Amino acid sequence: MTAPYRAWTPAAYTFPLPEGHRFPAYKYAGVRERLSGLLPILDTPNLSWADAARAHDPHWLRRWRRGEIDRHEERAFGLPWSPEVVERARRAAGGSLAALHDALACGWGINLAGGTHHAFLDRAEGFCLVNDAAILTRLALSGGLASRVAVLDLDVHQGNGTAALLGPEPRAFTLSIHGERNYPFRKERSSLDLGLPDGVTDHDYLRVLRQQALPALEAFRPDLLLYLAGVDVLAGDRFGRFALTLDGVRERNRTVLTWARQAGLPVVTMMAGGYNHDHSLTVEAHASVVLDGLDLLS
Repeated sequence: MTAPYRAWTPAAYTFPLPEGHRFPAYKYAGVRERLSGLLPILDTPNLSWADAARAHDPHWLRRWRRGEIDRHEERAFGLPWSPEVVERARRAAGGSLAALHDALACGWGINLAGGTHHAFLDRAEGFCLVNDAAILTRLALSGGLASRVAVLDLDVHQGNGTAALLGPEPRAFTLSIHGERNYPFRKERSSLDLGLPDGVTDHDYLRVLRQQALPALEAFRPDLLLYLAGVDVLAGDRFGRFALTLDGVRERNRTVLTWARQAGLPVVTMMAGGYNHDHSLTVEAHASVVLDGLDLLS
């Protein structure tokens, strides 16, 4: 298959983890391997500290760069501090920025990582150090690359950092479909929050997406879509409480990408969360947004 698109991955950049840690490091190399031969897959560039400072406090970033953090901050981040983990966070966000430029050039940009939506102005949470969706939104708006940006966050966890960072920006629309009883237990206010109960299945999830989420996006009329295609909505996820099937996730992705294509929107897809007990299912679900995009958008 020949495609006019390319994908970015930080899979080559690893960091030390304790034995048995819950971070799903396996999935990045797994998705790269699954998609190998279908489109060019490039190593992510490094996000500059200046670009990171578009969404984050520069003094706080300097402390993380130097390792001047305390145990409480490290615990909230969920990963042990090391120079490598900071580098990896910048690489993951750098892939989103590269994907933004691809989306503006050819309609679709692909990061096989990112979606780090729990990072705040001066606080890291839930494996998220820098908030790529907020950084991309501010870069696009300030640089005249877009006039109205929508962030569609379909990770099972609310994008609390994104909501807080972009809340004051009227040219940004943050929409989150998430587990109402799941982490983070203190939610921020997105432009539109659609909290769903534990155990939600394909039918009900897709109904909410089609009948509430997409009409809200249409009413906002964005000219750029950032899509966090989390797969922790799948049944069997370690940290999710939903019960979607792989077919349901694929139908979700196809619904979003079809809507974006019909609206003429450039779209950036980011991986976001996925922690299934079945590692092969996590990999296949993350790869599916690219497989479906190649089918729909090529």
